[in-house]
Amino acid sequence: MRAAKYAAAAATLCLNSLSAGAQTVAPAAPGQQAPSAAPLPVLAPPAPDQGLISADLPLAPMPDLGVDWPDLSAPDAAPAPAPDASAPATGAASASGTGKARRSDSAAVEAELARPYRVTITGIEELGADFRLRFNALSALDAGDDKPANAAQINRRVNEDEALMKQLLRSIGRYDGEVLSRVDTAAMPIAVTLAVTPGRSYRFATVDLVGVDKAGAKAAALGSAFAVKPGDAVDADRVTNEVIAYRARLGHEGFPFAKVGEPQVTVDHASGEATLKLDVDPGAPARFGKIVATGNKPVFSSRHLGEIARFHEGDEFDAPLLDDLRRALIQTSLVSVATITPVPAEDPALVDIRVLTEPAPPRTIAGELGYGTGEGARAEISWQHRNLLPPEGAVTFRGIAGTREQLLSATLRRSNYRARDRVLNAQIAASHSNLNAYDARTFSVSANLERQTNIIWQKKWTWSLGGELLASDERDTIQATGQARRRNFLVAAVPATLSYDGTDDLLNPSKGYRITGRISPEASLHKTFDGYVKMQFDASAYWPATSSIVLAGRIRVASITGASTSIIAPSRRLYSGGGGSVRGYSYQGIGPVDVDRDPVGGRGLTEFGSEVRFRFGSFGVVPFFDGGSLTDSNIPKVSHMRYGAGLGARYYTSFGPIRIDVGTPIARRPGESRVAVYVSLGQAF
Repeated sequence: MRAAKYAAAAATLCLNSLSAGAQTVAPAAPGQQAPSAAPLPVLAPPAPDQGLISADLPLAPMPDLGVDWPDLSAPDAAPAPAPDASAPATGAASASGTGKARRSDSAAVEAELARPYRVTITGIEELGADFRLRFNALSALDAGDDKPANAAQINRRVNEDEALMKQLLRSIGRYDGEVLSRVDTAAMPIAVTLAVTPGRSYRFATVDLVGVDKAGAKAAALGSAFAVKPGDAVDADRVTNEVIAYRARLGHEGFPFAKVGEPQVTVDHASGEATLKLDVDPGAPARFGKIVATGNKPVFSSRHLGEIARFHEGDEFDAPLLDDLRRALIQTSLVSVATITPVPAEDPALVDIRVLTEPAPPRTIAGELGYGTGEGARAEISWQHRNLLPPEGAVTFRGIAGTREQLLSATLRRSNYRARDRVLNAQIAASHSNLNAYDARTFSVSANLERQTNIIWQKKWTWSLGGELLASDERDTIQATGQARRRNFLVAAVPATLSYDGTDDLLNPSKGYRITGRISPEASLHKTFDGYVKMQFDASAYWPATSSIVLAGRIRVASITGASTSIIAPSRRLYSGGGGSVRGYSYQGIGPVDVDRDPVGGRGLTEFGSEVRFRFGSFGVVPFFDGGSLTDSNIPKVSHMRYGAGLGARYYTSFGPIRIDVGTPIARRPGESRVAVYVSLGQAF
């Protein structure tokens, strides 16, 4: 169990001298050379010492059981009279009672001898905190320090830990290290001391990569790529890790079938130096050949695998690109297991890539509940088949039932459309929105092509370009009189987006910044044909003040140019206020209003938001201060700014933070709520 625990926790190897086995070798006499080849055995705690047993030795006497052997020829004894309940529980005891008493006495003695102990280790300060942590992870003394132990148990643990300490010292090249132990039973608790003398640090005199010259033109680069150099300290962990990295480097340099042997170390105890020998067989360099989909029922065809891969036939072989392809296949959510293997091709200069995939469940049913002041409560349910139209053609049917919104939609999302990370989206939807600003019944058809980002491969640059056609029956009011009116609009739009993301996390950023620009030329038909352009610019920045405090801020500027507010369909105007805008206000609660104080929207928008994000483990507290201005002018202004402030709570999960924000408007006006509550997934920005 200790060996398994060590292999899983530290995977440390120790460099031992063959001439000494697992014991520390004393330095050779001056002038003598005592080199010995040293393999890299897996470090395991030593087994307890076992003495040799001879068949000629006499057996030890049997222990006294405390009960006389019965005389089988004697007549049966008369039953003992029942004890007097009134008699005190003292006096002579039967044989059975004597046995119980002796066992009780033995337990009492054993309990008296078992005492807590305290361990002190001296002399390892120069080896660093990691060395002590590694020792503690394997230490027999440390494993049992939470319960009392008797002298025999403590001595056995001390012996084990002495051997363990010597092995750990050898694993970092301290072959001359010594360990002395002392157990003071007079102390309370028992004092156990391990006095360590680490000894000198052995260093590599030479590092020889045998066979690397077969790599041809790349031999020099591969020879210098091995990070262990002459003069470096002998460290088993580092040697092992660098050998693993060197194997990967050979694959990265175009050698798909390279072989690297186990490191061989020769230690010279007289000089305190060692040599490292590593056998390298790079094999022949190769280029990528064909991608071959294998298995009884491959999830994707060879052609689509080629669209997902970041390499093409004829490119120089690069092993990390195989790992990238494997991760991309798992990220589709259609593949549960992906096995990717380079195999020799008919052309010896090429290597084919064999891909074996196992399908994952393709269907998902999801539900969502939410609430926002001004938006009301909403419940959403969706059904999705992620490969209904292969390859990767996900079809989603979605329904929303809310106090202010109802919707039915069908969406097609084809991922990796003719190229990696390119997505084709198409949607048809029928919706009803009953908001303070307007009431709209809308039927829409839209499609777009985008370069996506995700939590596995967060992209710096993303973009989208598409088209939208909608027919909408909308009710709003005339701003001057408050008179209700209902109008029909036919709108065509060509929206485009370009974004840059320099943050460290897609859902919960703590440093960096983001910039997004949107433009949407639109044509609206209602009695007359009118054209206008919607433009919006967003920027946000994040700065880690400490390891648990992040300062975050954002700005938004938007404008509609080319038509007056009254001509633009109410659902296409700009609005401000709400959980994703200025908190403290209801949805669409900032901006021009009619005589009944219902919002009418505008054409010029300016907003900002600021937060201080305190995090305590899985929980967080976020005080915030937001502001916004919406006017009827197409030029964004900072006049007539409205402000809101409040406090939020966060619960951080593996898929992003769950957010609850409570805000209040500053300089509240008549009709505005004192408190606004917002619940959603993800940060506000």
